[in-house]
Amino acid sequence: MSGQDSAFQQEKAEPEVRKFKAEVKQMLDIVIHSLYTHREIFIRELISNASDALEKMNHEALVQKSYLDKDAPCEIRIETDKNAHTLTVTDTGVGMTQSELEANLGTIARSGTREFLENIDNKEQISPELIGKFGVGFYSAFMAGEKVTVRTRSFRTNASGYEWVSDGAGEYTISEAENLPRGTSVIVTLKEDAREYEDGSLVKDVIRKYSNFVSFPILVDSERVNTVQAIWLKSSSEVSDNEYNEFFKFISNTEEEPLYRLHLTSDAPLQLSAILYIPSANMERFGFYRLKPMINLYSRKILIVQHAEELVPDYMRFAAGVVDSADLTLNISRETLQDNLIFRKLKKFLNRRIIRFLEDEAKKDPKKYLTFWENFGIFIKEGAVSDYENKSELSSLLRFRSSAEKDTFISLDDYIGRMKEGQNVIYYLSGKNSQEIERGPYISGFRKRGIEVLYLTEPIDDFVMASLGEYKEKRLISADSAEIELPPAPEEEEKKEQPCLSSEERDSLLSWMKETLGDTVSEVRESKRIFEHPAIVVNPEEGMSTAIRRIMKASGRDTGKEKAPILEINTGHPLILTLKKLCEGKADKGFLQTCMKQIYDNALAEAGLLEDPSTMVDRVYDLLGRALKGEEEKN
Repeated sequence: MSGQDSAFQQEKAEPEVRKFKAEVKQMLDIVIHSLYTHREIFIRELISNASDALEKMNHEALVQKSYLDKDAPCEIRIETDKNAHTLTVTDTGVGMTQSELEANLGTIARSGTREFLENIDNKEQISPELIGKFGVGFYSAFMAGEKVTVRTRSFRTNASGYEWVSDGAGEYTISEAENLPRGTSVIVTLKEDAREYEDGSLVKDVIRKYSNFVSFPILVDSERVNTVQAIWLKSSSEVSDNEYNEFFKFISNTEEEPLYRLHLTSDAPLQLSAILYIPSANMERFGFYRLKPMINLYSRKILIVQHAEELVPDYMRFAAGVVDSADLTLNISRETLQDNLIFRKLKKFLNRRIIRFLEDEAKKDPKKYLTFWENFGIFIKEGAVSDYENKSELSSLLRFRSSAEKDTFISLDDYIGRMKEGQNVIYYLSGKNSQEIERGPYISGFRKRGIEVLYLTEPIDDFVMASLGEYKEKRLISADSAEIELPPAPEEEEKKEQPCLSSEERDSLLSWMKETLGDTVSEVRESKRIFEHPAIVVNPEEGMSTAIRRIMKASGRDTGKEKAPILEINTGHPLILTLKKLCEGKADKGFLQTCMKQIYDNALAEAGLLEDPSTMVDRVYDLLGRALKGEEEKN
């Protein structure tokens, strides 16, 4: 290294530390015009600041021996003036000195509440309801105000009063003001396009929406607005049934009482207090509209999100109530949440807690749970399909009618509890209603063997079963599936099942049927499950019932690559025996083939898989014509 290079390194200066520069006027403009979505938020922010000032006053009253205006009530007063075009928010809190006024209002993003918490010695004495954090809420007043005036006097006995005035353009003035009481008044001189806030009724609506549960009385033009208590912060033993019901009516805007309620408090995995309700009626069921979750999310009793759709899964949109957590991470405007680990924990906790609550209620009062099921069972079915993490728990909440219980609903556990010895499959059948399933061809084999079958009567049911696949190590299989192997029938039925055809005759008949039907069927085989009907079709694809196939065809999702159905024949049925006899004689082969195609189409129709009824109708007319002609010849 040369001497010149060495000298250069010795003379090289240390990196110079510089601070970012900010255009204060531009920053203030961003805060006023870009931070908040809704203009009405400024009322919430001013009330939150007033509430914090009152909370601080309560603390100071505990630690200070003397302070100004000891008898002043802790309350927030809002006055509207249509003549002066002003809205004034006044509190009897700690107020501010001149230096505090300059620091808190003259410095953007400086939070007096945050500094207060940092400076006190015993934080355990502080109420957890202090709201302020970012130090920008006050400036939201300029969204509605062309000028904001702050008149304040500190709680300290010898403190003077001051007036702060700004038009939000980047400058402000401070001057002394005489004869001010303890506390702070924020006077917003409203812009011409914001004079709707001169209307006290509108201001009351905003308060009820965002700040209804603030701890201190809020009076608008001398009328108390926040009369409903935040009962979710109380112990459940302190709240009466009537209070719970009245609170539900308040938040849901209804006169109906809820079916269920769940009062939650938790310190881990996060701190929260909540009251959740399940209504007694499901308006979505009647086709009026799609429900939205009626859960309002609060942080320290201040509304953050109304109807928080992201707080519970979509299938729990029947839930209503309030959730309050001080652990939530909010964005700077406090209008939305940051999607972080805490919020995900909250969502997961609520989801599982509601499911566990329903499990407990179903065991405690099965009859009442069936009332819930008849109203909201469709939502649980949605969850069983979509919520993989909680699929097992949701499965236990499912209820179905069955061949053994036509007038009520049973659970999958009920079914398992009375399964026949050696049975390791839960069977189900789909149809429009129980009566249709009972009349169908698929149930007789199960009925004669004393095997219970669940009745699925809603389109989503088949998707639920296909999604579950099994429950407690028991497979879920449609009773019209080709893969079913039923146990032997009772002895008295076995006699009826003795083959009327020899194996050679049977094989010959089935071969002729397959040749007649061609590729429209993938197989023709003898059935061991039907008694009253001559034939049925079963689905050859594992895990797919004929009902799902029917839905896929109706929705246009059938690609045409699916396997053709399997046709099962009751070889002991009189119609089949007659057909066999005629095949061996001199009967018209074309006529017999037509009869065989009609038998197949009848089976398709009973399964709901007949695509083109016109062909079958023409064939029926042809068969009727031949039958009538035969009768005519007899006469």
